[in-house]
Formats: sequence, C-alpha cells, structure tokens
Amino acid sequence: MNIYVGNLSYQATDDDLRTAFEAFGQVSSAQVIKDKFTGRSRGFGFVEMPSNEEGQKAIDGVNNQDIAGRPVRVNEARPREDRPPR
Repeated sequence: MNIYVGNLSYQATDDDLRTAFEAFGQVSSAQVIKDKFTGRSRGFGFVEMPSNEEGQKAIDGVNNQDIAGRPVRVNEARPREDRPPR
C-alpha cells in the first residue's frame, strides 16, 4: 500500500517517517519529497507498506499525530495522473 503523508514539518526526515509507521508493521520505503533545486522538503512524503491491512492500521494510527512537531494528514495515495508534456 502506498500512503501519502501531508502537512509534514520541513525538518522531518525519511527516518522520522519510517519510525512513525514501523509501529504498525513492515515499511518498504519512506521518503520525504524534496525540491529538486533547493533540496528543501516540500512538506509531504510517501510511505510504502507491503501489507494493505498494516497500511490501513498505520493510516488510522498516524493520522493527526505529530511527526517532527507537526500534526500530519495521512491517507492512501492516489495513482499519479498522466499529464500532458510541457
């Protein structure tokens, strides 16, 4: 299951995400999305968990909880939409 984590603190790291979600099961990957020019966090990230059941428990357990000092919004990630070329 791919999970979207929004409203992240700009100081949050990949390890902060991993730690918050590991309490609910195995985490395949945890990534804070960064601006490609400045390298600064964009305020959101994604966590992948192999089990949908564990993923749903994690969504319910982590939503509105503090990660790096800020309450986060957590839900299942939607598939990326196709965008026309620029």
